[in-house]
Amino acid sequence: MSWLQIRVAVRRAEVEAVEAAMEAAGAAAVTFADAADEPQLEPPPGATPLWRAVEVTGLFADDAEGEAQVRELEAALRRLVANAPVVARLADQVWERVWLDTFRPTRFGRRLWVCPHGQRPDDPEAVVVALDPGLAFGTGHHPTTALCLTWLDGGALAGETLIDYGCGSGILAIAAARLGAARVIAVDHDPQALEATSANAAANGVAERVLVCHPDQAPDVVADRLVANILAAPLIALAGRFAECLRPGGALALSGILAEQVEAVAAAYAAGFALALPQRREDWALLTGRRLEGRQSGA
Repeated sequence: MSWLQIRVAVRRAEVEAVEAAMEAAGAAAVTFADAADEPQLEPPPGATPLWRAVEVTGLFADDAEGEAQVRELEAALRRLVANAPVVARLADQVWERVWLDTFRPTRFGRRLWVCPHGQRPDDPEAVVVALDPGLAFGTGHHPTTALCLTWLDGGALAGETLIDYGCGSGILAIAAARLGAARVIAVDHDPQALEATSANAAANGVAERVLVCHPDQAPDVVADRLVANILAAPLIALAGRFAECLRPGGALALSGILAEQVEAVAAAYAAGFALALPQRREDWALLTGRRLEGRQSGA
């Protein structure tokens, strides 16, 4: 079986009308993609973010009815938006197989690997996190996640308590548990992220050591390590809270920071932490450090 695909690049304000037109025409599926290489990271809780330029795609059956639907929709879209829609015929594929062809086992640091379920690296010392895409997708391929995974691999986590703040798919929390952490607190505002982390922790056999919770329900613990892969603004706002969550000498890793934001984030943590020089990958940075004695000023 094949499919007819119609796609058009539109402004964010036009998305709702274009989506409605595709659904009214009988589209089997409507999807959205970034049309201008604009990152969307860690949206606010409950938000459904869209890019400023969005490519909207509709999928129709490749038969006489589908052809008629696409012709009518194409004419309607030409009246509705400035950009001309593009129609293509797609061969049917096993989409999970297509994804697996692009996501292969990847090593972070010396021994930590992230792999699709059912695959293992040819490495007898490998510590494996098995992860497939789904809710709160996150597989370690974004530079910020890769930096955090490599940091985790370089630490001595055996017996430690770690907080993963902004856990997303749970990849960092699960990696910490697989690397030997005795207790991991995985925190996120997003209910989908909490659901994904719980499911992924169970699939990796570490659910009994990973507590998944909303920030308002997080236990009052003093951890040995804290990792937060979110964004610069919330990292700055949470500096005092993170200082209270770590024991003196406890290790900190902050990511989701653009290179030009490093100075501002470092300044927010200077009173409570001894920070190392930032590590960089592409346009992103990782800040690491150790908790100083006493409470952070302003905490």
